[in-house]
Amino acid sequence: MTITYEWRGGFDNAAVNALHAEAFGHAQMPIDWQTQVHRHSLGWVCAREDGRFVGFVNVAWDGGVHAFVLDTMVAQDMRKTGVGTELVTIAVQGARAADCEWLHVDFDEYLRPFYFDACGFRPTDAGLIALRYSG
Repeated sequence: MTITYEWRGGFDNAAVNALHAEAFGHAQMPIDWQTQVHRHSLGWVCAREDGRFVGFVNVAWDGGVHAFVLDTMVAQDMRKTGVGTELVTIAVQGARAADCEWLHVDFDEYLRPFYFDACGFRPTDAGLIALRYSG
């Protein structure tokens, strides 16, 4: 098994849409990831196992010192192998190389061990307003 990672790597929308649906448990949607990341992101990381698209993370950016990890996704059969951790590690390196001072992430409670223990994020105070969901 050879896994390769690429900062701002090439991808097609269909591959990311399929992986997103698998990772987040929903039907595939026709999201134009190419336009989205080129318009709003500092970068992204693609992971491939022997050419198969197995991981992706988006690093959104405010154009200044803040970057944001979004949509970390790993193929089901590749979870618990270190792919997600390496995706985030490369995202950290990319944000640091762009002179960002802060890399933010928010996540569901069950992902605390991944982001805090495996990836090195630390808890902070933050606020959130749900704009579509109140529950």
